[in-house]
Amino acid sequence: MNFLAHAYLSFHEPDILAGNMMADFVRGKQMLSFSPAVQEGIRLHRAIDTFTDCHPETRRASGYLRKACGRYSGVFLDVIYDHFLATDPRYFTPDTLKSFSEQTYQTLTRFEAVFPPRFKQVFHYMQTQDWLTGYRETEKVGFAFSGIYRRASYLSESDQALRALHEHYEALRGCSRAFVPEVIGFARKSLEAAGKRNLCP
Repeated sequence: MNFLAHAYLSFHEPDILAGNMMADFVRGKQMLSFSPAVQEGIRLHRAIDTFTDCHPETRRASGYLRKACGRYSGVFLDVIYDHFLATDPRYFTPDTLKSFSEQTYQTLTRFEAVFPPRFKQVFHYMQTQDWLTGYRETEKVGFAFSGIYRRASYLSESDQALRALHEHYEALRGCSRAFVPEVIGFARKSLEAAGKRNLCP
């Protein structure tokens, strides 16, 4: 769900970006149908997810959401992480976020022919509704939460997740600010180890 983070952690590498963004929609041997560089993006996405899930700041942040979100706290936290990334002046201003989002959509359109069908649908809405820029606004975060509730098998839609975000806003932001530099370093080292060099900041 944290599309902005995965886009940012692709370091302006087009094939890496494509794989990173579609990874959750690629199953089993489907990965072998993509170019080696796109496959590397898929592997990077999965490595980032594992790193994120195991990180102590993620575990701490999930604790603030568990009462409201139960087993889905990690899914809601993905959206929250994107919100705090979008609003963190170390990485984005409103103008640079808009520019980054537009560049991301433009790059991804070059790969639409190879998108898995479900991601093709998701990308349509992501682009037309400008999800990446929208992560700055808590109202748009609330819309994303509503989508999670609709898809969740064991949750009834409510405002509990958004209330938990507002209640623990500063604590969750603190978790994000501590976590983001570490996941950036992890992603950069992962790509460099895979043969990528001179990655853009």
